[in-house]
Amino acid sequence: MFGKIKNFAIKKVIQSQMKNVPADQREMIMAMLEKDPVTFEKIAKEMQAELKSNGNNQMAAAMKVLPKYQKEILSAMSPEMKEKLMKMQMGTQGQFNSNGSIRR
Repeated sequence: MFGKIKNFAIKKVIQSQMKNVPADQREMIMAMLEKDPVTFEKIAKEMQAELKSNGNNQMAAAMKVLPKYQKEILSAMSPEMKEKLMKMQMGTQGQFNSNGSIRR
């Protein structure tokens, strides 16, 4: 019983933290969370510890913790999610000039 309540509470917290994230990316993250909640709970705990130790720098905490779990994150993704991720990464490659300025 408490497992369902805990999962519901975690989903609500994550949804509130991702209100500025595009809907398709939010859905992708929530689907991965549902598929492998234990891994994402570990990630959350490590990120919280990193945030406390490095002065609440979320990007630095993510850059340190997420690479450790890359295999688990990829295994939680469906083939469609992996394809969407590749398209998102490919789309950002063409937006910058060789000198780093933004292409218009």
